[in-house]
Amino acid sequence: MQIVFIEARDLPDAWFQCVYEIMDKGHKYLIDHGSYVGQKRLEFDYITIHIKYPAVRPLIPEIPPSLGIPNPVAEGYIEQYLPYLMTPEKQPNEDYTYGERLAGWPYLVAMDGDSRRDDVKTTEWRTVNQIEEVIKMYKTKGYGTNQAAMSVSIPSDIFLGDPPCLRHVDTRVRYGKLHFMVYFRSWDLWNGFPANLAALQLLKEYMAAEIGVEDGEIIAASKGLHLYDYIWELAQLRTMRTT
Repeated sequence: MQIVFIEARDLPDAWFQCVYEIMDKGHKYLIDHGSYVGQKRLEFDYITIHIKYPAVRPLIPEIPPSLGIPNPVAEGYIEQYLPYLMTPEKQPNEDYTYGERLAGWPYLVAMDGDSRRDDVKTTEWRTVNQIEEVIKMYKTKGYGTNQAAMSVSIPSDIFLGDPPCLRHVDTRVRYGKLHFMVYFRSWDLWNGFPANLAALQLLKEYMAAEIGVEDGEIIAASKGLHLYDYIWELAQLRTMRTT
């Protein structure tokens, strides 16, 4: 296993460095199961990216006009994507959304039953908004905690044809700033990486403002950050590499 560590200034820098490094350090393989079966991926074995100033604008990649290639993130896409991350809104054909898991997950609670009969129990459906609960935890209980983590996946996701790529968003308030630590089981480097991180940065800015602290850093990790074969030529053009 080759463990790669990248330290980046901002989000566009993180994206460019990852695209550049995967050319040399990526593992090429044929997809046997999952998305795009039969195609090839170029993928890091494992990578950690430390982004020191993720709030610096622009949040999406910068593509020199002279290259003549489209930006991986279309203008206005992040604003359209943000409700998918921050609200429980879900379309009928969707198995899940990140926002459903983070901001509107239903769970069953056992209630007190008939006090005269121990065998009688009732249940009630409730909804948890992890984003607001984390904000409340920091505001009411203080910053010295390791419990302010937000889960995205659930055990039954193993049965989905396309389970969530983002698995958790962990948080920490330290040195007066809110920091995110995120993990993706699989992560499309060309399009998904810049769009996901830009939206997560906007979420972090919102949470930091609500908590009353400054915006901090992002540490992202994945054992599946990859480029599909149909993107390899574009990646070479962007990095101005011939091989």
